[in-house]
Amino acid sequence: MEKARQGRRQTPSTILVRPAPRNQSRALVQFGGFTVPAAIGRAGRSASKREGDGATPIAAMSLLYGFVRGDKLQPLPTPLSMRRIAKEMSWCDQPENPNYNRLVKRPIKASHEEMMRGDGLYDICLVLDWNITSRRRNRGSAIFFHLIKPGYEPTAGCIAVSLENMRRLVRYMRKGTIVRVL
Repeated sequence: MEKARQGRRQTPSTILVRPAPRNQSRALVQFGGFTVPAAIGRAGRSASKREGDGATPIAAMSLLYGFVRGDKLQPLPTPLSMRRIAKEMSWCDQPENPNYNRLVKRPIKASHEEMMRGDGLYDICLVLDWNITSRRRNRGSAIFFHLIKPGYEPTAGCIAVSLENMRRLVRYMRKGTIVRVL
């Protein structure tokens, strides 16, 4: 029995996001045996995340599920539950709205982010449990693990990696995988 356990490959359960030296909006994502560059919030990291502050929360966040642009990308080999993005999907980021930090359907009058973006950032978009299962107004919304802008431009508070690196990472991610921002 012990040999059978030793022969099985362990799937890492924690993704570490470490700040990169000399640039507050850059990070290094470590998972399993590899490290990849990433972009984080334009304001760097914060232990006191607030809506619109541009910071990535310093926290341990569980992966909940993901979204994929099925019209642009093939299905991904991942144990993580992935939903195909539809044109009417948005994410509410207006703290006063009852749907704050939730997936919503357009049209909606409240402030929101479109999930089917023209710039491709959410072509693969993983939802982190930041202010979702225990929601509080103004604590921050739409904290995702998504694709990077050219030149590793800062995010509004998310974690972003290249498409190539996301494809490498997502195959090992599952619901409950912890993304720990240090």
